Amino acid sequence: METTLLKNPLADLDKSLKPIEKVMVIISKGTLESVYAGFILANGARMEGMEAEIFFTFFGLDAVIKDRLKDIRVATVGNPAMHMPTMLGGLPGMEALATKMMKSKMEKLDIPPIDEFIEILSASGCRLWVCKLAFEMFDLKEEDLTPEVEGILTVGDFYARAAGEGTQIIFI
Repeated sequence: METTLLKNPLADLDKSLKPIEKVMVIISKGTLESVYAGFILANGARMEGMEAEIFFTFFGLDAVIKDRLKDIRVATVGNPAMHMPTMLGGLPGMEALATKMMKSKMEKLDIPPIDEFIEILSASGCRLWVCKLAFEMFDLKEEDLTPEVEGILTVGDFYARAAGEGTQIIFI
């Protein structure tokens, strides 16, 4: 069987385009796949020398709430990427099984658990923010948050931080 190599996606880039300087990631879902997608994108930006900030809102807040971050799970119900009927995903134990399998695969790839990943992101210079509206809506207190969270921002504050050329906003 012949192996086909994928074309280098950087080969077709327009060299006149201004490079990305800052990545602003919005995490709004408290599922394992959403939280890690945001963390990996922010970490990748830092590794490439870009600024990175993460804005946690709605159920994405669970990733930075001390009492909840270790219980973030894979979404098995209503997740078409699970490739199983919704009814099957709702069976008792399916969410726990899917989460255990995903965490096992991630561990084999040396992807850190959420609490360690937050520490890594913060130490790398990634800034972590919480949405003021969601924070208040869920009756949270500052002591509920991991110490790496720098502050609580309004949406307007977040957009002000994103201002300028070379900034990309990624919504997850």
